Amino acid sequence: MLFNSFPFVLLVLVTFGLYYTPALRRWQVPLLSIASLVFYAYNQLNLLWLLLLSVSINIVASYLVVYGNPKNRKFHATWGVVANLLILCFFKYGPLLGRTFLPADGSVGAWLVSLPLPIGISFFTFQGISLVVDTYRNRDVQAYRSLIARNLAKHTQTVFFFKAFFPQLVSGPIVKAHDFLPQISAKFYRDIRWEYCFRTLVLGYFLKMVVADNLKDHTLMITYPYFENLSSFTLLVLLFGYSMQIFADFAGYSLIALGLAALFGYQFPINFNFPYIASSFSDFWRRWHISLSSFLREYLYIPLGGNRKGPFRTYVNLMLTMILGGLWHGAAWSYAVWGFAHGLALAVERLLSDYGLLRVKSSAGVLLKSILVFTYVTAAWLLFKLPEFHHALAYVKAIATNLNKPHDSLSISFIALYSVPVVGYHLFELARQLRTPELGPTAPLLPRLHTALYSLMLFLIITNSGSGGEFIYFQF
Repeated sequence: MLFNSFPFVLLVLVTFGLYYTPALRRWQVPLLSIASLVFYAYNQLNLLWLLLLSVSINIVASYLVVYGNPKNRKFHATWGVVANLLILCFFKYGPLLGRTFLPADGSVGAWLVSLPLPIGISFFTFQGISLVVDTYRNRDVQAYRSLIARNLAKHTQTVFFFKAFFPQLVSGPIVKAHDFLPQISAKFYRDIRWEYCFRTLVLGYFLKMVVADNLKDHTLMITYPYFENLSSFTLLVLLFGYSMQIFADFAGYSLIALGLAALFGYQFPINFNFPYIASSFSDFWRRWHISLSSFLREYLYIPLGGNRKGPFRTYVNLMLTMILGGLWHGAAWSYAVWGFAHGLALAVERLLSDYGLLRVKSSAGVLLKSILVFTYVTAAWLLFKLPEFHHALAYVKAIATNLNKPHDSLSISFIALYSVPVVGYHLFELARQLRTPELGPTAPLLPRLHTALYSLMLFLIITNSGSGGEFIYFQF
């Protein structure tokens, strides 16, 4: 069920009306849980059992960690994490393993390749892992322990709601248990932050429906074999357009999720913080898909040893974390290569920083670093758009050889037009950060400027939305 579909709007309106009915206040969590079941089952009813199985594993594991035999706590936490990972690996990576290591005409290989990919499995699996790990880490902390109800029915209700809450169920943000569980309480209509909800939802829907959905009709040309006869300049513009599209698509989804959660009284972590103005690769990953970056750092990089075991081990941990993070995005080896590329960039950057070779104080130097980071990140997005690695290599070859072919002026013009909001969005933030008192008082103008911008975005959502399409991160 897409966020920009009529059935979804109807689901939200009905749920919202019931949710804030005073007589039903004690049923708020069950109401949102039922709405989440409807949301997930709408398109994948045949895989609803998998979500319920995942939830059940985390209910049992987290409950036994707190209330089971203290001697077996580590065992319960371990099997809970392993069970989560086995489900993820089987459904997400079974087809990849079948294609890579088994004959295509064999019964086992063909069966693995035919496995369906459940929507959102990467996201709700990671949330389940965070619940089990957080419960194990904080099993003796009374403030956290009190969130794991002794009553098994109440605990079941809480865990299901945490994992299945529909705004973040299929594409995040990845909400950690220690951030979400303390928020579960009675919510009141008077406490809704209406201005925040309005602005977040309008910006999110604008980025998705106006920017990303219009760009996708032109970045489609990146797909094999359409790109083979396009000019080198057109191919570069298309790749730039896809960089704009994937940001608008995923940042748009995340903003919609934040706004929807706030309507029901819950706060999600910010998932994007102007990533394309990052002046380093580490800064980029503090700004892009922040919930995944923080999850990988907290539950993988630090447990591996982080930077506590010497420089060499630090570089290995960085590479391993990013390669696994790349594979998390999709069941193709190109995603591992994408993760390797980012891991390598982070490792080299850290090495150069350790020797003091990246100290830049001038504005021009910082700007040049930002351009280099953006160019590298944008080039790497090719592996997202073309998961078949040989297609990505063919695209690079076409850039190098199609210098004299005619340009696709229509696609170039449309990509330039619909990239303006993303570029402006980042430049406005950059200007805000660089603004100094010497430039004069601008604060009184901001409210009127914001009002005009949000009015324009709302108008364009109504009049100039692209053809509806799934969010890019649904496939992950």
